[in-house]
Amino acid sequence: MILDKEGMIGHLRELNAALSDWERYRSISLEDLKNDRDKMNMVLHAMLVAIQSSIDISNHIIAEKKLRKPATYREAFEILQEGGFIPLQLSNDLSELAGFRNVLVHIYWKLDIDAIYGILLNDLDTLKNFERIIKKMLME
Repeated sequence: MILDKEGMIGHLRELNAALSDWERYRSISLEDLKNDRDKMNMVLHAMLVAIQSSIDISNHIIAEKKLRKPATYREAFEILQEGGFIPLQLSNDLSELAGFRNVLVHIYWKLDIDAIYGILLNDLDTLKNFERIIKKMLME
């Protein structure tokens, strides 16, 4: 049971909006992504907001349930898994996305556009699964 449902709902709204954007952006071709800076920025922003929202949700649950404090964003998902809130594979996948979030935030010199395109096409379901689990928790 989540006590601060309003806080969680705010995070979920951000996550849902970013996932909707991410879904639309999957129709962008790799060639367009490589050649259109505006499209690249839109994609990266949607990814960043979606991943950060999932991290914020995780930290919200960790704080509310008084679980151990994560040392890293990746660890937040491990803690949720240890607490029985999400399955191991989802925790691993979300941890990888948290690592990718760090790349986005620090805008490393040369982003691997092919890798970004792979994440764009293949990792949306990870965040959608997380969203479903969190919504179910809120209903309990």
